[in-house]
Amino acid sequence: MATRPRFVAALSLADGVTAANAALGFLAAALAPFSPPLAARLVLLAAVADGLDGVLATHVGSTPVGEFLDSLADVASFCVAPALLVFSTIRLERGAMLPEGSGWLALAVAALFVVSGVVRLGLYTAYDVERGRTEGVQTTLAATVLAAGLLARIATPVVLVGTTAIFAGLMVAPIGYPDLHVRDALVMGVVQAGAIVAPTVLSRVFPRLLLVCALAYLVLGPRFYPIGGEGKRT
Repeated sequence: MATRPRFVAALSLADGVTAANAALGFLAAALAPFSPPLAARLVLLAAVADGLDGVLATHVGSTPVGEFLDSLADVASFCVAPALLVFSTIRLERGAMLPEGSGWLALAVAALFVVSGVVRLGLYTAYDVERGRTEGVQTTLAATVLAAGLLARIATPVVLVGTTAIFAGLMVAPIGYPDLHVRDALVMGVVQAGAIVAPTVLSRVFPRLLLVCALAYLVLGPRFYPIGGEGKRT
């Protein structure tokens, strides 16, 4: 009878980075009600970890549990954390402790974002892991746009709710997105690092540049981005 491998032996370095991604997602969700900018930076840091574990899995090696751990971690970092980030930003903007009126709409949209993200990650794990193209906007991309928009201070509460609702639909839409090439993923990682470490430098140039890059891929990627990337953007 086959025996189950010991817990530590069953995990790889890539799996450890994936676990760190989940921890960052929890921290972002926990801090969102108190400091949305800090939570946004943690979401972007989780996105860096998400890209790093994909590179490690490709070049160092992974385990059979890696793809499942990745989707579970992404639920925390790119579904729950961004949803709480959006709702907390709006709550703090309104100065209310409990949602009233439009606050309930923001809460409902945030919940819908989580549902769509979970469905999208489930579909990705089941069908798209070995392909160079995936259907639906990646949860990482959606979370990056929301976090970068907040750090760039160009996302008002109305814009945040509207953008979150749009992403809730796009994550489960039948639109194909090619995986990022390693070169482009590295460039995005450098810009993300700048947005994390120095979000206010030079009139917030790093989060604004990150937002431009993410939106360019969002709009142009399905039609113009060449298939064949190795980056993982779930």
